[in-house]
Amino acid sequence: MTHGASGPASSQPQPDLNLLRTFVAVYRSGSFTGAARLLGLSQPTVTTQMRTLERQTGRELFERRPRGVSPTPVADELAARIAGPLDVLLAAAGPEGAPGGRAGPVHLAGPSELLCTSLLPALAPLVAEGVRLRVTTGLTDALLEELRAGRHDLVCATTRPRGRTLTAVPLGDEEFVLVAAPRWAERVRRRLAVEGPAALNEVPLVSYAEDLPITRRYWRHVFGTRLTRAAALTVPDLRGVLSAVVAGAGFCVLPRYLCLGELAAGTVVLLHEPDDPPINTGFLVQRPGPSENPDVDRVRDRLLRTARSW
Repeated sequence: MTHGASGPASSQPQPDLNLLRTFVAVYRSGSFTGAARLLGLSQPTVTTQMRTLERQTGRELFERRPRGVSPTPVADELAARIAGPLDVLLAAAGPEGAPGGRAGPVHLAGPSELLCTSLLPALAPLVAEGVRLRVTTGLTDALLEELRAGRHDLVCATTRPRGRTLTAVPLGDEEFVLVAAPRWAERVRRRLAVEGPAALNEVPLVSYAEDLPITRRYWRHVFGTRLTRAAALTVPDLRGVLSAVVAGAGFCVLPRYLCLGELAAGTVVLLHEPDDPPINTGFLVQRPGPSENPDVDRVRDRLLRTARSW
């Protein structure tokens, strides 16, 4: 009985490392196209390799979807067994860096305001030491999809990604504050303490989007009510929102880090100081496993150290 059960298994061809490496890339990126981009292969090559692996294992590994693929339970189990050891093996056998010993660029993405105000200044010493950076700005959901597809090495995200295809560590908390130029603050600050948010009905609202996501959250968290008004001015960059408010356009809700200098200079004023201000936790996100580029770890570690002082 024992000999009969083991015989077929021993004659079954064992998948080679290239097939397993491609499998892990597909599993982590969620698509054949994303895996191809990660590995520098053509999409048909990835498809052929996965068909070969499925034929060798005799099991379906991925369900084809209109957009990408989703792993079967068999794929989940295989990835849990091989991904870690394969990462270690590839890191040990992989190249030291780019041709000439120079590491490739680190592709970093995140919100433009956070990158330009806080993160890029923190990374400037690494650039001076020879680290190369390629920076992309955008909204979190789109950037995380691009990370899965292999377009970025690190993403600074405003929300924790769902699923198991990405790893995330807390980067830092941003506190939201309600601010306006001094001339508006003189008119409404005392009234706000008595009347609540109704005191701001006469003040124009400035936001970075029509749906007012930050302001709506502030209203719900601090005032316990729903925000029902529309913006007088929208600017798709929080730095533009701040600039307009400094110039007297109205009031807004901003991350505190973005207006620290203006608060210190008195060009904007806090309208309200709640005991429990709303905060949002940012995350530093990357694909699982060690990177072949050592500079990715240098950038990651510098960002995490810098975030401790926020």
